[in-house]
Amino acid sequence: MFNFFKKNAGLSSAPGILPVSTDMHSHILPGIDDGAPDMTASLKLIRGLYDLGIRRSIATPHIIGDLYRNTPQTISAALNATRIACKDAGIDMELSAGAEYMLDDHFMALLVKNEPLLTIHGQYILTELSYNMLPANLQEIVFTIITSGYKPILAHPERYHYFHFNFQEYRRLIDLGFHLQVNLLSLTGYYGKTVEKAARYIMRKGWADLVGTDLHHEKHLAALRKPQNLAIFSQVLEGRRMNLFE
Repeated sequence: MFNFFKKNAGLSSAPGILPVSTDMHSHILPGIDDGAPDMTASLKLIRGLYDLGIRRSIATPHIIGDLYRNTPQTISAALNATRIACKDAGIDMELSAGAEYMLDDHFMALLVKNEPLLTIHGQYILTELSYNMLPANLQEIVFTIITSGYKPILAHPERYHYFHFNFQEYRRLIDLGFHLQVNLLSLTGYYGKTVEKAARYIMRKGWADLVGTDLHHEKHLAALRKPQNLAIFSQVLEGRRMNLFE
C-alpha cells in the first residue's frame, strides 16, 4: 500500500527538507476555497512544497454548506487544470485531490442521499469541526460516517479550543472512530502556545496517525521553510511510524 509518510530517500536529513514526502492536507487548488486564489498562487505553493521535499500532494479543498459548496466536479476541474499547469511549469509533483468536509448539515445530507464522498485514500475522508462549538450529536455523526462505509480522519484536532480544557477528549475522539491528523505548524506555536501544547500532547501520546501542512498561502509556506521549524518537525517525527495506510 502507498506509504503516505515515506521519508524522502536521501533527502529527509538535508537542510530545508520536510521529514515527510507526501502532504495529505492542503488548499492549493486555485479559486475554489480560502486557499490559493488563482493558478499563479497555486504554482507558487506547489513549487514551494516540492522544494521542501514533498513529491505527492493531496489537495483537500473545503466543503462547507454555508460557504464552500464544492462538488466532485468543481474539485476535479481545478485539479485537472492544476496538473496541466504544473506540467507546463516543469513541476514534477504527483497531484491528487480529496476534500475537507465540515461536519455540518450539508455533509449529513450528502451522507443521507448516499452521494459519493471524495476520499484521500481508499475509504478515508478528511473532516473538520466548527471552531466555535462541538456538535452535540458528534457520536451520531461519526456512527453514520462509519456505517456508510467511510473512515473519518479529523483534521487538526489541536486547533479546537473546546478540547483544550481536557486533553483526554482527544482519546475520546479516537474511541468514537476518528483518526487524528496534526498540522505541522501547530508544533511550532504558529497558531498559538495552547495549540502547540495540544499538538505536542497528541504526538507524545502517539494518538496522531497523520500530519499535514494545511497549506493555504505563502505565509504558511514561509513558516514551513524556517530552519528552526524544520528542526522541530524532524525532532518530533523522528522514529515515528506516521503511516496510517500500510
